[in-house]
Parts: sequence; structure tokens; C-alpha cells
Amino acid sequence: MADKFDQLKQKYQSVVNAMPQQQVHLENLNMQGDKLFLRAEAPSEEAKNRIWDQIKLVDPTYSDLIADITVSGNAAQQAPKTQTAGASATGGQQNTRTYTVKAGDSLSKISREYYGDASQYEKIFNANRDKISDPNRIRPGEELVIPE
Repeated sequence: MADKFDQLKQKYQSVVNAMPQQQVHLENLNMQGDKLFLRAEAPSEEAKNRIWDQIKLVDPTYSDLIADITVSGNAAQQAPKTQTAGASATGGQQNTRTYTVKAGDSLSKISREYYGDASQYEKIFNANRDKISDPNRIRPGEELVIPE
């Protein structure tokens, strides 16, 4: 396991090296199953997207990486509040919130936004099994149901 970790760490080293230039704070880097798990906090959506661009330069499929990059401050806080307010304005549908996947999103990131806990991503995955077959592969533009 340590060998795989070292291999993946080396593979994505350019991503880790790019983080300080974008003022992105690396919170943790470890193995989750057979994938490298990277959690970081970016000061802006633009900085987050630059890190994602770097990830895609290393490996366009990033099939061996789980990256959870959040935007700090008000930018990250606004999205779920806006979504929730819009969803509850629909009247009888208060238990059904939806979220449109954006580039760079992951189920754990969306889970952190809605539940305050990235590890709750399985709730979202289970509610969307009709659309998602792999929790690590969501596509921008997908409309996901966010259970309460």
C-alpha cells in the first residue's frame, strides 16, 4: 500500500506543487482504497479550477485520484443556501433538493456542502443510482437529487 501511495504521490506531485502558487491549502493527502485522496481548500473558484486543470494535465481521466477541493469563505457557503432556498420555494417538494454538477465537483464535495460532512456522499450516490454507476464518476451538467 505504501508503494502505491508513493507512486500516486509522485504522479500528482505537480498538482501539489501548484497549490501554493494558487494559495490553495492542502488539508490532507492519503490513500482511500486504491486511489490517492486529496483534500484542499482554495481561496476562489478560479484557483480551484486551475488546480483541476493541473490534475487533468497529469491524467485526463484521474481514475486513480479522488480530489475534494472546496472554496473557502462566502463563495462555498452561498451555493447550498441558494440551492436550498430555491428547492423549498417549490412548495410540496421540500424533501427533494437537486444539484447540477459543475466541473471539478465530487460527491464528497457536494456532501460537505449540503451535510457539512464529506463522508455522507453515499446518501447522494444511493439517491442517484439511476444516473450514477460509480460514485467517483459524475459529469458536469448532471442533475442530482440531494436527500434530506
